[in-house]
Amino acid sequence: MLIHPWDAPTDDAEWQEWLAAHDFGQLAVNGSAGEPPWVQPLHFAYDPARREAATHLARPNPIWSALEDRPTVLLSVVDDYTFIPGPWQADEDQPPEHGVPTSFYAAVQLICTAHVVDDPEAKAALVQRQTAHFQPDGGSAPIVAGEAPYGRQLPGIRGLRLEVHDIRAKFKYGGKRTETVQHRISERLAERNGPGDAAARSHQLRRLTAARTAAPVTDEPGTRP
Repeated sequence: MLIHPWDAPTDDAEWQEWLAAHDFGQLAVNGSAGEPPWVQPLHFAYDPARREAATHLARPNPIWSALEDRPTVLLSVVDDYTFIPGPWQADEDQPPEHGVPTSFYAAVQLICTAHVVDDPEAKAALVQRQTAHFQPDGGSAPIVAGEAPYGRQLPGIRGLRLEVHDIRAKFKYGGKRTETVQHRISERLAERNGPGDAAARSHQLRRLTAARTAAPVTDEPGTRP
């Protein structure tokens, strides 16, 4: 994933806060010899303290042999995306029809080592951790190996710990454009108000404010480099 300086996170907190609210992604796994790669959509629970994502899949899933052969995987999460028409992007000295269309989106990629979890107690604890993430208010019985109601279902799944080694994050929201053009895009997004537009606009304005705040100020009052 190409990450230009103007699309990079402002700090680690930006991508961490975004990832905390986006817990469904696609796990990309290299295939075994002679097989194509696998891409598995899944829910996951990311723990920043452990630098680990927890998930599970059905035991018959064909991905397991590939994971055991080649455990380096990539968990990709993309959301808050929308399409930006070319005329919205035109520079101030350009005719609208010369503007270049683009996409706005946020993306976080976790490069991980996959660890398969089959021990019944460890697997129960992993699934319980996932459940607590998605159901913080509870409402389900505890998940305990060998005990009803879920114990008999645990053999039908395998747990997966994704040990995170590296992170790539990108917030592509027009940071390369002038403030005038960015404000124009923001106005158009508010007017269109289509799927994804509100979230994209929120990111764009937040990052525009952060960039303005971070910009160094010259000695001359009221000017910026």
